[in-house]
Amino acid sequence: MKNIITNTKKGFLLVALCVSMVSFANENSFYNVTIEANKTTLTINNVKEGSLLSLKDALGHVIASETIKTSGKYTREFDLSFLANGDYMFEVDKDLEIKEIPFAVKSGVALFNKNEEKVIYKPFIRVSGDMVFVSKLAIDGEPLDVEIIFTPKNSGNSSVVVSETIKNKDKIERVYQLSGAKKGEYQVILYTAGRKFEKKI
Repeated sequence: MKNIITNTKKGFLLVALCVSMVSFANENSFYNVTIEANKTTLTINNVKEGSLLSLKDALGHVIASETIKTSGKYTREFDLSFLANGDYMFEVDKDLEIKEIPFAVKSGVALFNKNEEKVIYKPFIRVSGDMVFVSKLAIDGEPLDVEIIFTPKNSGNSSVVVSETIKNKDKIERVYQLSGAKKGEYQVILYTAGRKFEKKI
């Protein structure tokens, strides 16, 4: 009898823990969606003024976009019923991160799955003199491909001076020294999570 009571308590504790984890996950979601008829209301928690909100198709083509005007909570109503069946996403691009909100459209109805939401941490490039500093949060597990291309002045012949893939579980940091004696243009190209970021120096 004692074992039955103990196991029952453990069962209740496990259920309570699971419910708490689900609630915690929902509370920490960076967006909420409500759908009524053909209207989809998207609420994004904690946005920053100047962030770019885009609606993209499965190939990454921008269907619509807008710059968010105020910081805090953003709410907007969308009619997504005009979209053809397929996969889409809302994307919030701010500072050093991109938040993806994927959804599918079937027969004019938008279907969201919060388990598919994703945060991409953007790499940061800083230049000081002839030094290039590259950093990126790596907690998303995505490696960073770095390529630096040099094009001499008055010449169309470019050459790759740096090419490497960096992996880390916490933070990626690299410093590259450019040759100040060579006149021309450097192009720093970074690839991560299927995206490209670049800066010309």
